[in-house]
This record gives sequence, structure tokens and C-alpha cells, in this order.
Amino acid sequence: MERAYHDTEWGVPLHDDRRLFEMLTLEGAQAGLSWRQVLTRREHYRRAFHDFDIGAVAAMPDAALDALLADPGLIRNRLKIASVRDNARAAQLVIDEAGSLDAYLWSFVHGSPLVNRPATREAVPARTELSDAMSKALRQRGFRFVGSTICYAFMQATGMVDDHVATCFRCATSV
Repeated sequence: MERAYHDTEWGVPLHDDRRLFEMLTLEGAQAGLSWRQVLTRREHYRRAFHDFDIGAVAAMPDAALDALLADPGLIRNRLKIASVRDNARAAQLVIDEAGSLDAYLWSFVHGSPLVNRPATREAVPARTELSDAMSKALRQRGFRFVGSTICYAFMQATGMVDDHVATCFRCATSV
């Protein structure tokens, strides 16, 4: 599962608001957990959160969020579940201002992927000054579960930052 994710998705530039919101949600859900734990629940998250339709998630009532706390297909952390709706509401404000979540988020890399070629996986940072800046800006806009490490993982996952190691076959296919 993780290999397929790496081989087909990780690091591929993503420009769809719904999918960007999904990845921001999943990266936030991962905080303190393994990516495998989140990835195995991905389809369930899609069902529970209206396939990450930002408007539908922003409109979820408290009772719907409370019901999700009993759902074993999700990571049942009250703060993480509530943050999905809060982040959808913050995303709506960003979209109103910037035109799209895509335009706003990709502005941190000036619209183009930053391509790194680390020699080893150990050389890949967990956070950078850029992810610090994204985290700070998102938190100021009301987003939650968007610490610098989460933002850097998000940037890698969505292709804003390409950290495929130099020996990875994806170096030839990534942007």
C-alpha cells in the first residue's frame, strides 16, 4: 500500500482544491501516528467527510462530528476530527480571497515544485523555513493541525517539494 502510494502519488504536483484539502486533512490526522495508519483509513475518511467537498465539510453540524468519534474507521481524536470542519471553513475564506486553495497553497513555492535531490532518505528534512512559513500563515488563517512538520509532509505529498532521493526511479518521472 505504501509502495503504491509512493510510486503513483507522492510527489506528483496536485492542483485540485478538493484533493489538496484531503491531503491537508490526512497529513494532520497523521500527527503522532504512522502514515500507514492513515493511508489504510483514507477511503473511510473520504466517505465520512463528503469526499472532501470543502463546502459540505464546512457545513457539518456538531452532531455529525460527534457521531464520527464512534467510527472505528477514523482516527478517533476529537481535536483532529473537529479540525477537519474548522479547516474547511478556513479554506473557504482562503478560496474567497485567493480564488482557490490551490493558488494560495502553491504560492508558497511560487507555483512551481521545488526539486531537491537528497542522496539518502536520512538527508530529507522533517521541516524547513518554507514549511515554517506555511504553518504560521495557515495557523493565522484559522487552520489547525498544520505544524511545520505536517506542512512539510503535505508539501512533499502534493508535489510542491520533490524529495525523491537521487536513486529513486521517480527522479526520472517527477517534475
